[in-house]
Formats: sequence, structure tokens, C-alpha cells
Amino acid sequence: MPETLEKLQARLNELEDQIEQEWAARRETMRYRIERGRIVFEEGVRDAHRAARVRLWLFLRRTRLMVILTAPVIYAVVIPFVLLDLFVTIYQAICFPIYHIEKVRRRDHIVIDRHNLGYLNAIQKLNCIYCGYGNGVISYVREVSARTEKYWCPIKHARRVKGAHAYYGEFCDFGNAEEYQEKWARLRRELRPRKDD
Repeated sequence: MPETLEKLQARLNELEDQIEQEWAARRETMRYRIERGRIVFEEGVRDAHRAARVRLWLFLRRTRLMVILTAPVIYAVVIPFVLLDLFVTIYQAICFPIYHIEKVRRRDHIVIDRHNLGYLNAIQKLNCIYCGYGNGVISYVREVSARTEKYWCPIKHARRVKGAHAYYGEFCDFGNAEEYQEKWARLRRELRPRKDD
């Protein structure tokens, strides 16, 4: 059975690579490109976006009162996001070099770019910044935590884990002491920073 799980994990990795290739191909058909980190729209796209924008007053008029009243609750979560981001960044900066674990690039996970879309009004742009940051922080923290788990305890749980991270499939089976002893050092070495970076 472990061989089958390893094959499935390898197939999943292949599918993720395919998805990346599809995204790259789709971007080529879109009417924008990225130059030196900046989004550049083709001629006329910005004007079309502005024409499609729902004006702020109309957007607010169409929004239910209860949705507006819950906004402070939603936006209050930015405080724990920022604290989590800060603490995990400090943790990684201090501990990963000591453990010889390659650092997670925060910018690969926290992507804030949807505010560049002209068809969004100010509130929609703010919402997109918030969601990009919040979900990015969770993704970043998950990767830091996944690398930490691979370093310290690369053992699968006895029960199935929903939404396991990318490293989980290569962990040692629960209760298999022999496999743990033979794989543990190799799994740690795989986390070392690459020389070409």
C-alpha cells in the first residue's frame, strides 16, 4: 500500500506541474502581461474595465445592511493575520538557518495584485487586498509549518488527514519504526537550501 500512496503522490505532483503549465498558457491569452513585476494591460483594457466598474454608491446601495454591519468583524481578523505573519517570519529567520532548512519565500505565497483591476470599486479593491493577504499568510504559514513538520516529525498520522500538505505523502507510515529510522535523515537533507539559489 505505501508504494501505491507514493505513486499517487507522484501523480499529484505531476498534475500540479500540469496546472502550472495551463495557467501559464492561459495567461498568454489574457490581455495583460507582467513586466518587471508590474501588470501591463493591452490597449483599451483599462478603459473597458473602468466602464464595467459598479460605482461605489450603487455597490453600497445593493449591499444588505447585515453585510455592512459584519465588516468590522471580518476586518478585525487582519490583526491576528499580521501577528501570525510577523511571528512566523521571525521564527523562520531564526530557526531555519540553524536547522539547515531552505527558507520559504513569503512573496511566493502573499500575492496582492487584484487591486490593479479597473472594474473593481474602492471597497472591492480593499476586499481583494484583504483576501489576498489573509489567504497568502495562511499559505505561507502552512509551508513554513510543513517544512518544520518534515524536519522534526515526518510520520503520518494513524487517521487520514484532510488537505495534507505536499510533503505529507513522503512521510513514514504510522507505527513503522524501521522506515522512520531509514528515511528520517534523508527527509531532513531534502530540506537543505539549494546551492544554486
